[in-house]
Amino acid sequence: MIDLYYWTTPNGHKISIMLEEAKLAYRIKPINIGRGEQFDPEFLTIAPNNRIPAIVDHAPNDGGQPMALFESGAILEYLADKTGQFLPTEGRERYVVLQWLHWQMGGLGPMAGQNHHFCHYAPQKIEYAIERYVRETNRLYSVLDQRLSQQHYVGGDRYSIADMAIYPWIVPWEKQRQTLEEFPDLERWFEEVSQRPAVRKAYALVEDINPQAGVTMDDEARKHLFGNR
Repeated sequence: MIDLYYWTTPNGHKISIMLEEAKLAYRIKPINIGRGEQFDPEFLTIAPNNRIPAIVDHAPNDGGQPMALFESGAILEYLADKTGQFLPTEGRERYVVLQWLHWQMGGLGPMAGQNHHFCHYAPQKIEYAIERYVRETNRLYSVLDQRLSQQHYVGGDRYSIADMAIYPWIVPWEKQRQTLEEFPDLERWFEEVSQRPAVRKAYALVEDINPQAGVTMDDEARKHLFGNR
């Protein structure tokens, strides 16, 4: 059994997708980041960076004590190695998948996240910041579209943890002020991934865990998400 410390964000969706795809038994431990639960001492023992997602694997492959992990990229790689699925075990193909996983972690996620912040949540509309992050998001979409014009999936011929990591950051494309029609190969891939049963199950969790997702943020949520704690 795996405990998933989760909230309904792109990074949270990555792990619920992987758990569903790999058919691993898991239970959700909701961490309402808009109410400051990421700062609870118990959670901080698992995720000292006070961010979701995190997991505790109560049956690690080495047979030892429960394994706690934070950082979504590390969790995806761990679960892939645990199950032998969605990540080649060796060779060039493994590193191709990992480079695109790291591309998401170091590029698409941070840039799209800043895009969301300055377009929708910043108390003042700073046009320079908005233009910078919308344009950079567009550049990254173009990189991804070019890749998908050459390969069926991001990592190559097979669906992998790279696709799982990237997909949730494309879901809010409208909020990022992008249009999928501009990127036909990205759009083809996006529609295909969105129809996968495991992806649909993972996103269905939103209705149970956080049915108010997407509703205007209140002052308490702003304090916890954008404060200086």
